[in-house]
Amino acid sequence: MKVSPAAQLVHMDEFSRIVRPGAKKQDKVMGRIPKGQESPFGDFPRDYSRPRNAKPSAMRIAAMASMGTALSATENFQSRGAGNGGMTSSILTPRKELHPMVPPPKAGAHARRDIKGSEFRRFYERGDLPIQVHHAGTANKVFWKVDIDKLDYHHYLPIFFDGLREKEDPYRFLAVEGTHNMLERGGSKILPVVPQLIIPIKTALNTRDTEVIATILKVLQGLVLSGEMIGEALVPYYRQILPVFNIFKNNKSNLGDAIDYGQQRRLNLGELIEETLEIFEMHGGEDAFINIKYMIPTYESCVIVS
Repeated sequence: MKVSPAAQLVHMDEFSRIVRPGAKKQDKVMGRIPKGQESPFGDFPRDYSRPRNAKPSAMRIAAMASMGTALSATENFQSRGAGNGGMTSSILTPRKELHPMVPPPKAGAHARRDIKGSEFRRFYERGDLPIQVHHAGTANKVFWKVDIDKLDYHHYLPIFFDGLREKEDPYRFLAVEGTHNMLERGGSKILPVVPQLIIPIKTALNTRDTEVIATILKVLQGLVLSGEMIGEALVPYYRQILPVFNIFKNNKSNLGDAIDYGQQRRLNLGELIEETLEIFEMHGGEDAFINIKYMIPTYESCVIVS
């Protein structure tokens, strides 16, 4: 089929309009296609003077700069398949991080604190305590220079409790054995002294030393069982005593089928804490459990039957 020259020109003009860049704008200037509205609100009035060669605003300059940055960034794109994006493999070299992750520091809740010298050591070295070590064969004993019943418990019992954090003999041996002897024979003299014992107990517990904590737990059990109303007198001071209990409550050793030789000496903190809390609840009155539960949420009552 033969095409006329006029039809060829029309065909070439349509093709050039599609392929040639800026063809649509040129057609609008030539009047071949409608120009469209000058703004979203319609054409400007005829008497409106349009600015020409105006300086670009700061916003326009910033926009042009960002466009230039974006264009320069696109020039650095890698070709398809050249990068590691989307590729999963165990042999790929990990990318080096600009800011390596630093692990958070440890809180150190179970870390041991420094143990300072106690008042018991100072009084013993000065010779003000009516007690000494009696070496009897293979076992040492405590020799009291005066009758225990005649001692001033307001003065001596807090001093002996302060010596419970000692780890060196003879101070440790004399403080522990002397405290147990005074609790066994104290009777009604112990209850009025309970408020004076809280600071030495708290100081010893805050050492976070497992051996010292085990000694304090055994002494606390003996303190509660040494007389009536002592367990109830300790309830207002649970806020000072029980926080360390909560830290070491789960400190239990699971050896499987092996033998735990520390059970004979009762050095397992988890079990000692459970025993002490049960004694606190049984001898602390009706408010003991709710106060223990407030400080140690994981504690379950040994008295209340669900």
